[in-house]
Amino acid sequence: MHNDVYEIRQMPLSVKFVRQQVETFLMQNDLRLAPMDYYAAVFEHGGEEMLAGGGLCGNVIKCIAVKKGLREAKLCLTIISHLISTASSYGLHHLKIYTKPENEKMFESLGFQTIAKSEHAILQENDNSLSLFKKRLSEMKRDVPTGIIILNANPFTKGHRYLIEQASRRVAYLIVMVVEEDLSRFPYVERRIMVEAGCQDLPNVSVCSTDSYAVSAATFPTYFLKELDKATDTQIMLDLDLFVRHIAPTLNIQTRFVGSEPTDPLTQRYNELMRGYLPTQGIAVEEIPRLHQGNIHVSASSLRGHLKAHSLQHASALAYPTTIPYLIADLACQSLQEELDLTPKPGLVDKHDNGAHTDMDYEMMERSIKALRPYFVELALLGWDADKLHVSDVQSIGLRAEKAMFEATKGVNTHKGALFSLGLTVVVAAHLMRQKGKILADDLQDGIKELASQFPKTKGTHGSEVASKHNMEGALAHACKGYPDLFAKWLPFLKNEELRMKNEESANAVRSLSNDSSSFILHSTLLYIMSTLDDTNVYYRRGEEGAQIMKREAAWMLDGFSMKDIEAMNKRFIAENISPGGSADMLALTRLVQSLIE
Repeated sequence: MHNDVYEIRQMPLSVKFVRQQVETFLMQNDLRLAPMDYYAAVFEHGGEEMLAGGGLCGNVIKCIAVKKGLREAKLCLTIISHLISTASSYGLHHLKIYTKPENEKMFESLGFQTIAKSEHAILQENDNSLSLFKKRLSEMKRDVPTGIIILNANPFTKGHRYLIEQASRRVAYLIVMVVEEDLSRFPYVERRIMVEAGCQDLPNVSVCSTDSYAVSAATFPTYFLKELDKATDTQIMLDLDLFVRHIAPTLNIQTRFVGSEPTDPLTQRYNELMRGYLPTQGIAVEEIPRLHQGNIHVSASSLRGHLKAHSLQHASALAYPTTIPYLIADLACQSLQEELDLTPKPGLVDKHDNGAHTDMDYEMMERSIKALRPYFVELALLGWDADKLHVSDVQSIGLRAEKAMFEATKGVNTHKGALFSLGLTVVVAAHLMRQKGKILADDLQDGIKELASQFPKTKGTHGSEVASKHNMEGALAHACKGYPDLFAKWLPFLKNEELRMKNEESANAVRSLSNDSSSFILHSTLLYIMSTLDDTNVYYRRGEEGAQIMKREAAWMLDGFSMKDIEAMNKRFIAENISPGGSADMLALTRLVQSLIE
């Protein structure tokens, strides 16, 4: 290929007409556009017609195509070389290629080896990562009848435990592989520990990772999108072929166990193809009926639905007990994310703008929540495992969490106040769940009071300065009283708003204003909190005058508002440098408490 004739351009898929151009080009080549982090195409210099293209999704090269009728090998090699170079600039050196079988020899010339095949696709990689993975697996091999379960455990439920128990009784040795891809609600590190904790009393069960060689974004991307289309069978057969070629013989697998799937068509299809293919390769497939509780199928998807609906009570009924601390931590993160996603908001960071802040934005706030997640898990596990809560243990985790937050935000205080209030609540909630199996409002409030009272008085913080200057209570004082306004005012208000929205007439009225009743409920609750809270964030930025402006305008808006009214309020707060960050924290805390209590 002559460089003076052709050029490579990045194709930003977020731009609508560019995405359409790529989709049309791929369709002409019997391909469809898959999820992609980066896409590039070859053009003649100054030309507008795509001649070749290819993209990256993580470390997987996908959607390689050359214009029909052209099929110049050098064009394909050039786009592949460009993608390899681009991946290297991202620090990605272990690469996989998902492509058509006819491209096998060409990519072998670039150092790729085929690791799995199906009728319409092959999977190749460019290093010895699979060999290293198999070497690690071989250390688990036993010369006894061995079975395997591959699961995502998002999160680990009573159903997963039942499946493992039943399978462990049918073989001498059972291996449970946990899907390693971080494309699920619960990160891999959490899911792996959940499964290990849930299996620790089963002596013939070992837990390990799939790495990227089973139900991964490379072998089976459709799984994470829950799509069922013409590409699904190809992906399933690739995944099964890799299992048969590499995993099963390395571990001496004779039986693969699966749970029955009554609702998910994608998993149903996977099980169907597996039952047809694996026995032809000498591997039995045993399907174990799914666990029921009454008339309810126990599933991770149902459990996640209860979390989304803010009900720890219903979610924990489906969870294996050692999973419960992770549910509590997840609800804390969900509450923070809901507050962040609420858009528009007055003077606060949201999806549309940065409010009255010049030092933070939506992406930074998301990074902060992600950085805090492992520490909410630690706090929940502390509450779950401890016979008695000691403030020094809570402080130790909190200080490490703060450090992680500041590292993620490059020194900007995004969630320090929320970490304190939600962290206290997470510890106490987990402790109550372990001790009593449920969380009552009075118990949660008393537990927060007791734990908060052990904290030393804060000095040198913005909140403590404001509290001293204006003779008002700061964050610690509110916690020591058990957040009385939250339990007596804000939580009942939130619940009443949700009940009101269930009324069809009210819901229709809300939809005419905002098209989103859940958003309207949270907006209303935020305004109510703003109208009643002495927000130290506002006092610090704008003093008594700003605090009164906030309370007055929020109270006025509660009488009736639209999203345009909130947008106008946001503009005024930006101009006045008012950012009710304390109110935002209390909205997240109120949502969390609502999710926790029975």
